[in-house]
Amino acid sequence: MFTGLIQALGMIRPLTDEQFQISCVSGQTDSILEDLAIGDSVAVNGVCLTVVEIVEGGFVATASPETLRRTTFGQDLNGYFNLETSLRAGSKLGGHFVTGHVDGIGCLQSSIQTASSWEMQFTAPPEGLNLWYQQIAPYIVPKGSIAINGISLTISNCDREGNWFGVAVIPHTYDETNLKYLKPGSWVNLEADILGKYVAKFLRSTPHPSTSPLFEEMSPISTIEEITPDFLAEHGFG
Repeated sequence: MFTGLIQALGMIRPLTDEQFQISCVSGQTDSILEDLAIGDSVAVNGVCLTVVEIVEGGFVATASPETLRRTTFGQDLNGYFNLETSLRAGSKLGGHFVTGHVDGIGCLQSSIQTASSWEMQFTAPPEGLNLWYQQIAPYIVPKGSIAINGISLTISNCDREGNWFGVAVIPHTYDETNLKYLKPGSWVNLEADILGKYVAKFLRSTPHPSTSPLFEEMSPISTIEEITPDFLAEHGFG
């Protein structure tokens, strides 16, 4: 588990098709390397990898075929990568719960500097449309959380269908992560909010009282009503 608060930047050198050496090059490198041990988890551009070997100034990790298929690891290993060690008990949670299990790839459409932030807009790359609409679009909501290359960010705007979304990146985050190196067309790893996934799963899997024998044995107060805009308004939402 991670927080989405990046600690350092690193670079990757492929050793084999599935094994990589990650070297820390800038930022709080001591926070990555201090006490790092074989078996530890490190998020590399939002991808949870397990340390299999400690080397000078970095570590070696292995990526599974599924990771290579679903993330930018299988596309481009050039440039800088965001690094974060796993969340420890008692640590501050300043971002949001990030698992390091990337859902799919996004593509930067535009990046515009404003007086107080960088307004960045993302959409699906043509090669990843199916994965985008299955694993990412359903969880894109205004003011919701999303991890972009492992960075915890808040969705500032989006369209109703989830075809695209925007984030406002403060200067500190922009300067201390690899977002500043992205150009229109650059691919990024995306992970939707895990809490949103569980809520969606619960709502999809909750049986309707009229079709489930389980609900016949429950008292009326225990049944779950269908959640509609009218239901939410009646209960103080909206």
